[in-house]
Amino acid sequence: MKSIILRKKLGSYILVCFVVLVFISSCIQHKSSVESQKNNDSIGPVAELCVGDYLTEEEAAEKLQEYSKLYSNADEWKERARKIKENIWKGAEMDQIPKAEWIFPIKLTKGAIHKMNGYIVENQALEVKPGYFIYGNLYLPEKNEGKMPAVLCPHGHWFESGNYGRFRPNLQYRCAALARMGAVVFTWDMLGSGEDHLNDHMDPKAVQKQSYNSIRVLDYISSLPYVDTTRIAVTGASGGGTQTFLLAALDDRIDVSVPTVMVSAHFFGGCVCESRMPIHKRGNFETDNVEIAASISPKPLLLIADGGDWTKNVPKVEYPYIKRIYDMFGAGDNVEYAYFPNEHHDYGFSKRKAAYSFLVKHLGLDYSKILDQNGKVTESSITLLDTTSLKVFPDRSLVVDPQHYNNK
Repeated sequence: MKSIILRKKLGSYILVCFVVLVFISSCIQHKSSVESQKNNDSIGPVAELCVGDYLTEEEAAEKLQEYSKLYSNADEWKERARKIKENIWKGAEMDQIPKAEWIFPIKLTKGAIHKMNGYIVENQALEVKPGYFIYGNLYLPEKNEGKMPAVLCPHGHWFESGNYGRFRPNLQYRCAALARMGAVVFTWDMLGSGEDHLNDHMDPKAVQKQSYNSIRVLDYISSLPYVDTTRIAVTGASGGGTQTFLLAALDDRIDVSVPTVMVSAHFFGGCVCESRMPIHKRGNFETDNVEIAASISPKPLLLIADGGDWTKNVPKVEYPYIKRIYDMFGAGDNVEYAYFPNEHHDYGFSKRKAAYSFLVKHLGLDYSKILDQNGKVTESSITLLDTTSLKVFPDRSLVVDPQHYNNK
C-alpha cells in the first residue's frame, strides 16, 4: 500500500517537473524570439534568401513591373540604386569585415612569366591580408605604352578536368585577346577553387568572402602605375557573371560591366557564392539581379544572353527594363544586349566577339590586334597554356570539390 502511495507521489512530482521544464523552455524561446525581433527591427521581418528559380518567368515579369513604379526619373533611380547597393553590402555582411582587412597593403608574389605572341602572362599570388592569398594570372600587352585600360575576368562554375576555373580555354582566349588589344587583364581563383587552399566554396558566407576577394583584386589592379583607373571593366560568365554585376554594384571604380549568361529576372543564381546570403531580399526591401546589374547606370553595360538558359528572355524582359533606366539618364547608347537564341550557357567565341566589340568601343582598345586580313575577329594567334604552367605554385595540387554546384 505504501509503495502504491509512493509511486503516485513520484508520478505527481515528475509531472510537476515536466510542466515546469516546459514553462521554462517556453520562456526561453519567447525571450529568444523577442531578441530576434529586436535584432531585425532595422530591416523589418526576417531576411529571406532568393535562390535559383526563385520566381516563375511570369512572376518575375510582374515583379519588374512593380519595381518600375518605384521611380520615374534619374534622381529617383539613383536613390533606388543606392538602396540596392546598401542592401547587398549589409546582406553580404561586408560591413562586418574588419577595417584592417581592407587597408592591409597587398603583397605580390610572382611565379612564372610567359612571353607569348603579342602578350605576356604572369602567374601571381596576392597576399591581401596576413597569410591570406588570392591566386591568379596577369595578362599584359607585349608593349606597355602609357596608361592602359584594365579588365577583370572572374571565372564561373566550370570545374571539369580540362575545363577548369581560371585555366579553362575560353577564359584564356578572352584574357589573351584583350591583352593583345591593349588591356591589362587579371583573372583569379574563385573562393575555394584552383590554388585557393584556405577556403571552401560551399562556405555559408561565400558571397561575402568572394566579394571581398574581388574588391581586393580591384584594389591591386587600381594600384598598378600603368593602369588608367578611369577605364576599368569587369566581365565573366555564369557564376563569373554574378561576380561581374555584384562587383560593379559594390565598387564605383568599375567603369564598364559585361555580365554574361547570368542576368535574369527569375533566376537568382544557385550557388552559395551567388545567393545564399540575403542580398536580394531583406525585410521590406526587395530587388533582383536585373536591378543589381542596372545599378551601374549610366555607365556602359552589355548583357550577353542565349536561348539555352535562364537568360532567354533578355530581349523582351530584362533589357527593356534596364534600357528605360538608361534612357532616364539620356544614356541609352550605353546599354546593349547581345542575344544568341541557338546557343547555350557558356562564354563561347560568338559571345566573346560581342564583348570585344563593346569593350573596344568603351575602353579604347585596338581592335586591329585580333583581326585577320579579311577584317574578321580571330584568336588564332593565342596559344593555350596548360594548367601547371599557369599555377603560381606548380607543385601544389588543385582544390576541386566534386560536389560543387555546377550551373552549366
